[in-house]
Amino acid sequence: MKKRLAPDVFRIPIDEIKSGFYSDSYFLRTQEILTKDNQHPRVLMQVFQRQHAMLCGIDEAIAIIKKCAFNPEKLTIHALHDGDMIEPWETVMTIEGDLADFAHLETVYLGVLSRQTKIATNVHQAVKAANGKPVLFFPSRFDHYSTQLSDGYAAHIGGIHGVSTPANGIYWHAQALGTIPHALIAAYGGDTVKATCAFDRHIDPAVHRVALVDFNNDCVGTALAVARELGEKLWAVRLDTADNLVDQSVIPYMGTFKPTGVCPQLVFNVRKALDEAGFGHVRIMVSGGFTAERIAQFEAEKVPVDIYAVGSSLFNNNINFTADVVMVDGRPCAKVGRNYRPNPRLELVE
Repeated sequence: MKKRLAPDVFRIPIDEIKSGFYSDSYFLRTQEILTKDNQHPRVLMQVFQRQHAMLCGIDEAIAIIKKCAFNPEKLTIHALHDGDMIEPWETVMTIEGDLADFAHLETVYLGVLSRQTKIATNVHQAVKAANGKPVLFFPSRFDHYSTQLSDGYAAHIGGIHGVSTPANGIYWHAQALGTIPHALIAAYGGDTVKATCAFDRHIDPAVHRVALVDFNNDCVGTALAVARELGEKLWAVRLDTADNLVDQSVIPYMGTFKPTGVCPQLVFNVRKALDEAGFGHVRIMVSGGFTAERIAQFEAEKVPVDIYAVGSSLFNNNINFTADVVMVDGRPCAKVGRNYRPNPRLELVE
């Protein structure tokens, strides 16, 4: 049996959810009508989506139902698990009980499932493309801070190797990772060596020393300068050249490929320079516009990347969940085209 996260793990605004603050108004009116009309059939609600995906958000959805439904002890939930691979139209969860007890929750649990499944699926695809190399989850700056807890958990389910904020790691007890921002280098007058040495002086030695080396658009020269200064302490260099720039070391090779940004030639140039200078131990991390497709391309070309840091692409695409009543008092009753689809993979939620 797979283990689920306990409902108490999640930071859920119970009173606001229970009051309908986050619910579509028609669900609240449905609840009001059923209650006032004393209409209380036992329904079976069926939840699904339409893509091949990695499911995530189930444990939080269950927590929301258990903590925010009325009379949750009278509801019966069957569900798949976070991390399960799912097919289009496959039933991922059913809820049985009085619709008036949980109608107000549909907006909330579908939103949780949609967002977390999207992120878990995107991360899974990036990790698969990386062929076992670490992939880091660095997109938190591109969305609202309130999503970071569940986003980080979804990334964990997808197979991520590290996250950038403490909130990202809270549900799975992960420490935040990070290199050096361009802002720190700017604060030291654009001197990457000085900024990296300051990092080395003041940050816990247990934290890997990773130098960001594109500030002056000379990744080879900067990587070598930092490596000569830090020696064995330098764990990696990060290449983050903007997509509208051509690094100095790439200019002589221009002609048959897109030369801008962190292109394969730039990585080859940095690797060759480090190796020839005796810094073969220094890893290469790349960031800036990486997607699963771009990672797969780098791997196919055997570009000597050691770590991929991926950002906004992990928020791309939409995976939308839908919930339908398909049984009423034990009899089929559903919108045309939304018939009950039993799934033997579902497990009873205790």
